[in-house]
Amino acid sequence: MLYPLKFHPILKEKIWGGSRLKKLFNKPTASDKIGESWELSGYPGDESVVANGFLAGNQLNELIEVYMDELVGEKVFNRFGLTFPLLFKFIDANDDLSIQVHPDDETALKKHDSLGKTEMWYVVDADKNGELIVGFKNDCSAAEFLTALNEKNLEGLLQRVSVKKGDVIFIHPGLVHAIKKGVVVAEIQENSDLTYRIYDYQRKDENGKERDLHLEAALEVIDFSACKNPLVDYVEKMNEVTTLVSCQYFTTNLLAFNQHFLRNYVQIDSFVVYMCLEGNFIIEYENSQTSVEKGETVLIPASIDEVNLIPGEGTVKLLEVYID
Repeated sequence: MLYPLKFHPILKEKIWGGSRLKKLFNKPTASDKIGESWELSGYPGDESVVANGFLAGNQLNELIEVYMDELVGEKVFNRFGLTFPLLFKFIDANDDLSIQVHPDDETALKKHDSLGKTEMWYVVDADKNGELIVGFKNDCSAAEFLTALNEKNLEGLLQRVSVKKGDVIFIHPGLVHAIKKGVVVAEIQENSDLTYRIYDYQRKDENGKERDLHLEAALEVIDFSACKNPLVDYVEKMNEVTTLVSCQYFTTNLLAFNQHFLRNYVQIDSFVVYMCLEGNFIIEYENSQTSVEKGETVLIPASIDEVNLIPGEGTVKLLEVYID
């Protein structure tokens, strides 16, 4: 019988990474340059490995081959086959990330035989002056964009958004964006690693080499219109479901609770993923239990129709994600 699955995080050193994922979520590393923790991934070469129960040691893609719709849901399996469709990360920006953009599915399939990259960020932590870059301040032309880039004034055209813990941003393909120094986010996205890097502050790696840019590809997909409302507008409700983002690729809810919270998934026909942001809790299901700590990510198989979430002391906050 399938059960709630935990996975070993895949920790990635980055030129802009730091140590906050270790401090916030007790990620197992001695490095102070960890930029990303891939929490749940079926991306080729970075497949997550189960950490708990009798399936420990198995890769996510192996489980889909064996359990198919029992694991991911019939609707999801029919749509995506043996590919796990989403990628879940925690990101620690100890320095500014590159300014970048992602292609849509059509462009990605044609040029890279890949999924595109629609994604969202939930701000887990932010310094007092923490910012994100999200789109253009005003409508812009490609010519204006290139002039600003050549004059090293691209950020003058872009919208800098002050953010705090709990802010949410939905990033559609074509939206120019970047995480600035001092911000930690949970990222939920299509199963893709396609990024067109536009500007990287002339940074050099440990070999003294600047990272590649992808300006020609980026120009074909950039949305040059003004980004009017960069932050998702929502009101957090205690002991209720608060929907943050709902799109064709994923639905993400915020669950904040300090009492037993019953969740029934019979109508969803999808796997469900929890990313625990605060507190700890127990998942009670079919006369069994699984405990979850802050910073852990758990996959609830589609074959589990109902769970009772039992909080530890204080309030629990988690992101609940599935495909609707």
